[in-house]
Amino acid sequence: MKQYLLSIYQPDGEPPPPDVLAKVMRDVNALSQEMQAAGAWVFAGGLHPPSTATVVRLADGDVLTTDGPFTEGKEHIGGFHIIKAGDLDAALEWARKLARALTLDGRTSLPIEVRPFHEGGGDR
Repeated sequence: MKQYLLSIYQPDGEPPPPDVLAKVMRDVNALSQEMQAAGAWVFAGGLHPPSTATVVRLADGDVLTTDGPFTEGKEHIGGFHIIKAGDLDAALEWARKLARALTLDGRTSLPIEVRPFHEGGGDR
């Protein structure tokens, strides 16, 4: 089975109110349990805000570190799931379920980006 990254994008700014966030977290946890039962779940996690990021890069032979996100934007990756799926269609179905769990107002969800991992340990 292939592995896929389901990246959850969220807008910068304050998180949703506690009652809304509690429902979303219950729904996401239930989906994670469903993924585990189906053998699709590999790993999942939430991330701290972009302001906690440190960027490391080599420039002119020196390794430099800078505070903050690598890119500035109105949205950032807030969390992710790594799953196993037989094909892209199966991965997209898990992403649809995740989008439903991440619905804040009953109508619109946070965007989910689905990307396959390279097979063979990073071989291209």
